[in-house]
Amino acid sequence: MAIKRRQLLILGGLALGGGLGGAVLSKILIRQPEPIASTTNSSTAVVNNLEPAKSNINVKRSPNPAPKGLFAPTRGDMRIVVISDLNSAYGSTDYIPQVKQAIAFLPDWEPDLVMCGGDMVAGQSNELSDAEIAAMWQGFEKHIGAPIRKAKLPFGFTIGNHDGSGSIYNGKLSFERDRNAVRKYWNDPKHDPNLKFVDRADFPFHYTFQQNDIFCLVWDASTATIPSEQIKWVEKSLSSEIAQKAKLRIAIGHLPLYAVVKGRETTGNYLDDAERLRAILEKYGVHTYISGHQHGYYPAYKGKLELLYAGVLGDDLRHLLSGNLTPIRTITVVDIKLETSETTYTTYDMDSLKVVDQKTLPPFIDAPNGRITRRDLKV
Repeated sequence: MAIKRRQLLILGGLALGGGLGGAVLSKILIRQPEPIASTTNSSTAVVNNLEPAKSNINVKRSPNPAPKGLFAPTRGDMRIVVISDLNSAYGSTDYIPQVKQAIAFLPDWEPDLVMCGGDMVAGQSNELSDAEIAAMWQGFEKHIGAPIRKAKLPFGFTIGNHDGSGSIYNGKLSFERDRNAVRKYWNDPKHDPNLKFVDRADFPFHYTFQQNDIFCLVWDASTATIPSEQIKWVEKSLSSEIAQKAKLRIAIGHLPLYAVVKGRETTGNYLDDAERLRAILEKYGVHTYISGHQHGYYPAYKGKLELLYAGVLGDDLRHLLSGNLTPIRTITVVDIKLETSETTYTTYDMDSLKVVDQKTLPPFIDAPNGRITRRDLKV
C-alpha cells in the first residue's frame, strides 16, 4: 500500500511540473510572521474585502485544559490543535482507534481552532467507484466531521493527495471524481466548518480565514506544484490589509517545503521550488507553515519561517531521515501569545499517551533541497 501511494503521488507531481504516555512540550523561538501561497486552478479567485467578525472575548476558558489523565499545558491567548493524515487503506470508510480517540479528546483541550494537514479520506485510486468515494466521505462525516461540529470547534483544513489530488495529466485532472467529491462535501451547508472566511472563492481547495486575530491561508498543496495563478492569489491575500493587520499569519498545505522522512524524500513528495515559496511566505510575515503528508512529526524552522510537520494519526508511520527514533502517531496543541508571536507546542504520542521531549528529535534534518533545524535551536 505504501509503495502504491508513493508511486501515484510521484507521478502526479511530475505531471504537474516536475508519547500519549507523555506529551511533547516545546517552547519555540519567537520569530516575525510573513507570506504563503495557495493551490488553485482558478485564475479568477479574488480576495474579498470583508471584515471578519471579531472573536467572542467573553468565552470562558480554563487556564490549562486537557483530557483527563494527560499532561495539561498552560493555554495561550489562542490555542490551535493540529491533526493530520487520518486515513488508512484505499477506500477506507472507518478510522483506527487512535484517530477516534484523538477526535474525542479535542473538546477537552478547549481549542479556538482545529487544523488538519490533509488526507482526511483514502482516495487517489481510480479503481474506486463513485459509490466508494461517496462512502469514504460518509465515513469521515460520521467519525470526524460531525463530532467536531457537535463540539462547535472551528475546523480549518487543507486538501491532501488522498482527498482530492490536483494532479494533471495531458491537460486533465487525474482524479477529477475525488475533486468533485471534496467540493460536494465541503460546500454542503450541513458541513459548515464554522470559520470566519475572508476569501472562499475556490473553497475548499484554497481559501483564507481569520480566527482570533490570526490570519490563516490555505493553499492547494495536494501535488508538488503550486500553480502561478495561486502564487499571485497568495501574494494578494497576504499583502491585504486584513492579513497585515492580523497579529499572526499562518499558512497550511498538505505537502511540505522540505522532506523529513525516509521513503518520502523523493521528488513529488515535497513542494517544487521550496526556496522561492519560503521567500514569499517570509516576505509577508507568515509565522508558521503547517504541513502533513510526510507522516513524521518534526518541529523546525528555516530562515524566518517556522515549519510544523504535523505527523500522522492514521496508518503508515515513517522514520525521520536522521536518527533512529521509533515512529509515533501525534497530535499537537499549539498555544500562542499574540503580543509576542511566541508559540508553544505540546505534542502527544497517541499510542502511548506520553510527552515527546523535542530534545530527543534530531537537531537538524538534511532534506534533498535544504537543511532544516529543530525549532528550539538557534544557529
